[in-house]
Amino acid sequence: MSGASQPPEGFQLAPVGGAFATHNGPLYARWADQHLVLGFRVEPRHTNPGNHCHGGMLSLFADIFISTAAQYQTDIPRQFLPTISLDIDFLAGAPLGSWVEGRAEVLKVTRNLIFSQGLITADGDIVVRASGVFRRGPLLPESAADTFLNLPGMPVK
Repeated sequence: MSGASQPPEGFQLAPVGGAFATHNGPLYARWADQHLVLGFRVEPRHTNPGNHCHGGMLSLFADIFISTAAQYQTDIPRQFLPTISLDIDFLAGAPLGSWVEGRAEVLKVTRNLIFSQGLITADGDIVVRASGVFRRGPLLPESAADTFLNLPGMPVK
């Protein structure tokens, strides 16, 4: 991996989101201020004709980081969280080569649903606001493709 493709210090490869996310990543994670922070570097394959990150990639990323935050920022078990709704506002573009980062707030956890929201930044500038509702599905099996993150500073579950 070239220096320009490297994630910022403190981020490590994060096998989250299943095969589709892995194919479109790679995604990286770190634990900061009681939050799971996910990120990726905008590569040529992520871009639209204007050389900015494609809205589809930003939507995929939003779906993953605001649902995955619930796995780590709450005391729910590791479970599949299919998306019920996802609202996205695109505020600005994320140019080729920029570091894209997402941080979420889990607003409410019920017996069946999780409500989350978050912001996506590109090199520190807000580019997307997203919110979602996720259904609490079956428990996730332990597998190499979907492992529990063990990030420095993260509380042990």
